[in-house]
Amino acid sequence: MHYPILIEEGSDDTAFGVVVPDLPGCFSAGDTLDEALNATREAAAAWLDSVLDAGEAVPPPSSLDAIRHLPGYEGWTIGVVELDPSLFDDSIERVNITLPKRVLRRLDDLAAARHQSRGAFISELTMTTPDGHPRSGTR
Repeated sequence: MHYPILIEEGSDDTAFGVVVPDLPGCFSAGDTLDEALNATREAAAAWLDSVLDAGEAVPPPSSLDAIRHLPGYEGWTIGVVELDPSLFDDSIERVNITLPKRVLRRLDDLAAARHQSRGAFISELTMTTPDGHPRSGTR
């Protein structure tokens, strides 16, 4: 999926800035345009994770014409950022992994201690920081 972006030109003294207007609060920067665009993809992915984790709807992308006329962005360059469609997919997928039995036993023991299934425990691990706080996106 493609979302329109607005790019503020950088210089020797300032970074390039990028805003994704359809994803409120989603922005990035980089010393080069390439760095700024790569950071934009990361910021948008984190933003989407945060919104989907909160059970909220992801807004559809606006047209380039609509973005072009946003107040406050006069002189900014218009572009698009391509986001992997899998970022929007919350459907369940069965996976097959191979682990040593001793690791699997530890995994099951940890899940049981939290009264969770193996899958729920693995999901929770990916959705929290190492200190147990929910991962938050850029919003």
